[in-house]
Amino acid sequence: MKSYRKELTFNTKTRRVYINITPQINSALVDSGVKEGLCLVNAMNITASVFINDDEGGLHHDFERWLEKLAPEKPHSQYDHNGYEDNADAHLKRSVMGREVVVAVTKGKLDFGTWEQIFYGEFDGMRDKRVLVKIIGE
Repeated sequence: MKSYRKELTFNTKTRRVYINITPQINSALVDSGVKEGLCLVNAMNITASVFINDDEGGLHHDFERWLEKLAPEKPHSQYDHNGYEDNADAHLKRSVMGREVVVAVTKGKLDFGTWEQIFYGEFDGMRDKRVLVKIIGE
């Protein structure tokens, strides 16, 4: 069995953003040489997320609006976590959107359903954050 590991690094220009990382994951899959197996993609920071959904701008705006209703960024004073930090909302948003995805690899391709893409969700950006790609199989 083969095992392949790669880290992606993101440093976004804004505090919150959604980035389609499917091309980077496809590239890692090619580099891995795995034809049948599993691909794990996970955010390695507690204020970022990896999730699967549709690559549609209106939906991304809907995520932003919905998450802001659930865990508004401001006022910062509403959160006990915000002592010397101001990112409690980002921790909560990550909890809702999830940490990782696992996608089957079949015939050397990510085995997606219709419209599925892998996204990196940043909720407290403007600094380096990592995403782990781990691919195992044959």
